[in-house]
Amino acid sequence: MKAIVTGYSSGIGKAISDILESNGFEIIKLKSRLNDLDSLEKEVKLLLKTSDINVLVNCAGLGIFKPHEEISLAKIKELIDVNLTAPIILSNLLLRSLKKTKGHIINIASVEATRHSKFSALYTATKSGLRSFGLALFEELRRSDVKVTTVNPDLTKTNFFDDFNFEPGDSKNSHLIADDIAKSILDIIVFNGVITDITIRPQKLEIKKKI
Repeated sequence: MKAIVTGYSSGIGKAISDILESNGFEIIKLKSRLNDLDSLEKEVKLLLKTSDINVLVNCAGLGIFKPHEEISLAKIKELIDVNLTAPIILSNLLLRSLKKTKGHIINIASVEATRHSKFSALYTATKSGLRSFGLALFEELRRSDVKVTTVNPDLTKTNFFDDFNFEPGDSKNSHLIADDIAKSILDIIVFNGVITDITIRPQKLEIKKKI
């Protein structure tokens, strides 16, 4: 079985790639940048000439948390391209193959897709769009036996927070870890049914500012 996992080089994406690979999946690592849509389309179409895909995990994502008027137009476009446009395009390009394999699309959104937080308007818009896209796409594809799942992780200890002035708290029950998210993805794939939407949260909410 073959899987495409975007964001495979670090964080949650790497953990998902590792656990799928250890459970018999061949991980197809796309080389195109997700905001280079022409290159992405050409690479996927070339891949599909020789391979069918069983699982697509749209995991790559960018974040920004600041007043909306302080975000550059280039950054706005980049976030929308990577977080929302690329998953929609990849799903479009791979759907015929996924129908053939009765495959699975898994979108890694965010807990921010389920709520409204200060300084998160752009990020929330992209992740809410991804969540709604997945939920609507499942209704379209269920007769084709293609599963669609949206996963909404809360604070997870990864390099996602490297460029921010805050990060999850240090106590064990105040954050998730990437390996646990990856285990849940494997459970979702092997589940006899469809988990269309799931939010995964730590027991406590602790955020600390970086010095």
